[in-house]
Amino acid sequence: MAHPLPTIPPLTDNDIHVWRTNWSGGAGEAAFARLLAVYAGNGAPAIERGEHGKPRFPAPFDTLGFNWSHSGDVALLAVGRGPAGFEVGVDVETVRPRPRAVELARRFFAGTETAELEALPDSARLARFLTLWTAKEAVLKAHGGGLSYGLHRVSFSVEGAEVAPVAFDGDVAPASAWQIQPLHLGNDLLSAVAWRGGPRRVRVFTFPV
Repeated sequence: MAHPLPTIPPLTDNDIHVWRTNWSGGAGEAAFARLLAVYAGNGAPAIERGEHGKPRFPAPFDTLGFNWSHSGDVALLAVGRGPAGFEVGVDVETVRPRPRAVELARRFFAGTETAELEALPDSARLARFLTLWTAKEAVLKAHGGGLSYGLHRVSFSVEGAEVAPVAFDGDVAPASAWQIQPLHLGNDLLSAVAWRGGPRRVRVFTFPV
């Protein structure tokens, strides 16, 4: 039996809301659909999928942008309001050994990102790899092209806990139009939310399914 939905705080044009729940074999997606219906209001339509599988509402409800991600039993939903087709994306990854991280970076990351990754001590490589990966995925999921668009076509710089867009290629460009915010959800997870537009306040909430 589904838990009652929590009270949903007002979502202004200056906010991004991120909801965390358990994935539970897909129950998280069903819970997210219930949450999104509340955000959308009266007459909320069914969620549809774009060409590359990005979930969305049809017009005129497409001023509510949203995206979800899961890793293991953790699921995140990011929601924001903006102009029609508002783009927001989120990615979460479980921290676990990835012995092929550098190999994957050589294949799929920008050259500067890979060089910086290779220069790091072994103890720091995994966190940097996942920081870059989640930032890239969040942007490409917001854009709607997904991984098929090309991870190398969006590159970032990392300074401490800050991630900044550097160079974006194609219709996801320019990099300066995007905001990236890492989410601090515990030592066993790395996550990021991204949206096209100006700075916003990111608020994280948790609820059971």
